[in-house]
Amino acid sequence: MTTTTDTVWYADRTRDLVAAKDLDSLAGHLHTHARLCHDNPEVRAALRALSRPDVALLVQAMAALVRQDRRHSWPPRDLIGQLARRLPTDLAPEQLEDLAAFAVEEPYALSPTALETVARGLAATGPISADLMEVLVDRSDESQRLRQFIAELAGPRLDPEDPWARQILTELPTLDRAWRQLVAHASTATTPRPTAGWSTEATRLLAEVDPSEAGQLFDRWLTTAARAPHQQPSSMNADLLRGLLWLVERTDPTPEQVRRIGGLVEAMLRRLPGVGPACPKVANAAVGVLGRLDGEPALAQLARLSARVTYKGTRKEIDKALDARAAALGISRDEIEELAVPDYGLTGVGRHEVALGGCRVELSLVSTSVALAWFTETGRQVKSPPAVVRREHAAELTDLKGLAKEITGMLAAQVARLDRLFLAQRTWTFSAWRQRYLDHPVVGALARRLLWLVDGVPCGWADDALRTVDDTAVAAGDDAEVRIWHPIGRPVPEVVGWRNWLERHRIVQPFKQAHREVYLLTPAEESTGTYSNRFAGHILRQHQFHALTAIRGWTDRLRLMVDDSYPPTFRELPGWGLRAEYWVEGVGDEWDTDTTDSGSYLRLVTDQVRFYPIAAAQNWSHASGGGYSASSWSDARPGDPLPLDRIPPLVFSEIMRDVDLFVGVASVGNDPTWSDGGPQGRFRDYWSSYSFGELSATAETRRELLSRLLPRLAVGQRARLDGRFLVVDGDLRTYRIHLGSGNILMSPNDEYLCIVPDRSTGRAGEQQFLPFEGDGMLAVILSKALLLAKDAEITDASITRQIRSGG
Repeated sequence: MTTTTDTVWYADRTRDLVAAKDLDSLAGHLHTHARLCHDNPEVRAALRALSRPDVALLVQAMAALVRQDRRHSWPPRDLIGQLARRLPTDLAPEQLEDLAAFAVEEPYALSPTALETVARGLAATGPISADLMEVLVDRSDESQRLRQFIAELAGPRLDPEDPWARQILTELPTLDRAWRQLVAHASTATTPRPTAGWSTEATRLLAEVDPSEAGQLFDRWLTTAARAPHQQPSSMNADLLRGLLWLVERTDPTPEQVRRIGGLVEAMLRRLPGVGPACPKVANAAVGVLGRLDGEPALAQLARLSARVTYKGTRKEIDKALDARAAALGISRDEIEELAVPDYGLTGVGRHEVALGGCRVELSLVSTSVALAWFTETGRQVKSPPAVVRREHAAELTDLKGLAKEITGMLAAQVARLDRLFLAQRTWTFSAWRQRYLDHPVVGALARRLLWLVDGVPCGWADDALRTVDDTAVAAGDDAEVRIWHPIGRPVPEVVGWRNWLERHRIVQPFKQAHREVYLLTPAEESTGTYSNRFAGHILRQHQFHALTAIRGWTDRLRLMVDDSYPPTFRELPGWGLRAEYWVEGVGDEWDTDTTDSGSYLRLVTDQVRFYPIAAAQNWSHASGGGYSASSWSDARPGDPLPLDRIPPLVFSEIMRDVDLFVGVASVGNDPTWSDGGPQGRFRDYWSSYSFGELSATAETRRELLSRLLPRLAVGQRARLDGRFLVVDGDLRTYRIHLGSGNILMSPNDEYLCIVPDRSTGRAGEQQFLPFEGDGMLAVILSKALLLAKDAEITDASITRQIRSGG
């Protein structure tokens, strides 16, 4: 048993030996009594009186004793580790060799700092042994400095399967030492955000490389990294890529580099089979860089990403960055998103013109993409860039194509943002609206195809002016109030009038507005009172449903076949103080048949739609069903569902439209290959009832539009509407295409015809004038109708076999 007297003696003995500088005896004392000395604060205090050179001699002596006496019951590794933190940087060669040998035999005795000191000393005189390098690599995760040293010495430990990592590994040996140090420092980016120390060292190292060379290298590496990854980056690869982003941040990046950073966000969120998003931590780092950069290009990327990114963690980072920028400018989040849209140097609304080598190119915003029209020196239009442009202006041509791609991405983001305006309750003064919307070079190309209320007067843009439905020009003062027009609550003649107006002026809206479905309370919903069963009982593909909900601003968790609980799919509407819930559950109980390899359900079954106050407690249900109930562990106050007749009609209609979209796109009833009912035929009845059943509101809109447009369409002479079907008279058979699912029945006897549309399906529909974009099923139906109208000319054996089998 150790007494207080014994403890004091060990400390006194240590102080005496330190004072006498008898380092060999001190080493023996600490080695023999290691168990009693290593936790003695007085002993540690006494050892702090040693100078750094004496510390080196003592550590060397203690290490030698440990190596000699391998059977010691309590070797002083802890004391050696503590002392070794104070090793001087000018160790003698013999000390370096001894400590290196000790580190190989006792890999965790020396601290990472001590290991770095020893390794740097050895590297200054010759190569480091493979055994010591193995120890350094094993311990590198404990210290950024040690990790950086290893990267400087042997290059970063990258996985060359990533093309950008392979490119760096190829180019790095050809660069000078300053670049190797810089890349090594980038590999130490192991924290979510750069620390003050990391940033200081980065600034110092960047000052030692040529800025123009840095720009070129970073451009090449980021361009390669922003291409769609085919695998999940290793931890080291991800850290280095994050570090490169932080370095680019400190080099006053060009607008093109900022665009590449934005592109990297989307590349790193690309979903990989069995993995999910490729690398969210790099995506989040890129968003962090955009948030810290000043200027319009970074803000534009954040605005674009806010409408495109659905991954929850990264979306949260984007929201934080935009909220911070809005707060700094003293404006609202909605306003920051409006002001963030750049004009890209366009010379007019939706158009731009550039002269290159005597030739001319016109850039125009058509639909939701960018078209380039080329003209030779003589003014003749050609399909591709003239040879003189490709030969003498290659860099400008690359920049122009990059600009077109960037604007296309921004257009898609703005379409999503504008579609959210219906529930945003935004209003503007006419002057502000004109600047941010109508006359904006990019947003104007979309806003001029929408309908607006100016001081309550509905109007649209045609023939270079705002006009009413009878084409009277609208004059408005700067202070007139503007809001987006929605068909809910508008008189039927007004809605019909605007639909005709769009067709008369050949205006294609970027999404359904005049033709937007309106969902009113049904008698059944008035009877149930607090919930709607309108979209209950459907079988949906879970992963497709999950992706759609994210796009439309809903929150959904993938359900696994495990013993766990999940909230319903929900959408919060802070501006209205409401939360909408769509109740879904996993369906099936057989692993593999009903789940993915990772255990998530392949399919869901749907139930009620409900509305709650936004602060009400969340409901939960077991993954496999059993009903929803409010959680007992939440601090939120349980709330009853709100009566549907108290929900504002606009909110009710837009929420039900979302749910209709989820069902219309994700239902297994849309799959033409599921006529057998799927696994074990379990869903045959559902497939049949959905594939050829009553039309949803979306399908009714489809039918109403076709009733007016069919006479003008190429297929119109051979097609007619009959209830729920578009009937097409071919040369061999007559076909009935369901206006909801797009599935087909053939005469006689309503035989089923399976046609699986390929990725190009929809182009046939796009060749016809349609007054809105975004209805993929309408394009599928029209493409099938065009195909079947000439059924005798079909060459696809899988189709002709079915047609001729009973014809």
